[in-house]
Formats: sequence, structure tokens, C-alpha cells
Amino acid sequence: MKLFKIAFTAAFVLLATIVNGQATPKISQEQFQEKQRIENGVQNGSLSAREAKRLKREQRRIQRDKKMAKADGVVTKAERRRLRKEQKAASRHIERKKHN
Repeated sequence: MKLFKIAFTAAFVLLATIVNGQATPKISQEQFQEKQRIENGVQNGSLSAREAKRLKREQRRIQRDKKMAKADGVVTKAERRRLRKEQKAASRHIERKKHN
């Protein structure tokens, strides 16, 4: 019985670690892509330094919100939905700034 409890606890901790690390892979991937789009915009001249600074600040805010959502170990559907909404808005902002 004691061995079962130890094995169960170890499996639970392992699963929690995996889930916590993989809680928002799509959002992480999108953030990486958005940062690349911002850098490309600066390099090709479609974004000014000021515009890039504001867009990067928006990405940092999304990253902060993602950390807060992960803080309790579980990213709920509502938190995931809010993060996704923020990321979509940021993507639109980048698009608008690059083509103004």
C-alpha cells in the first residue's frame, strides 16, 4: 500500500510538471512568431522604433498574463480564451502598424 501511494504521488507530480510546462504551447508559438514579425518590420522599415516599442510592450503584457494564468498550476479555459483573445488583438495591431 505504501509503495502504491509513493508511485501514485510520483506519477501525479510528473504529470503535473508536464501539463504545467505544456499549458499554453500555441500561445507561446504565436508570441515567438509575433516577435519575429515585429523585428522583421523594424529591419525592413515598415515599423518605426516607437511602434515596435509599443508592440513589444504589448507582447510583454501577454507574457505576464500567461505567467499569472500558470501561477496556480492550471490554465483554465477562461484564462486560455482571454490569452488567445489578447494574442489575436496583438496580431491585428502588428498588421495595422506594419501597413499604415
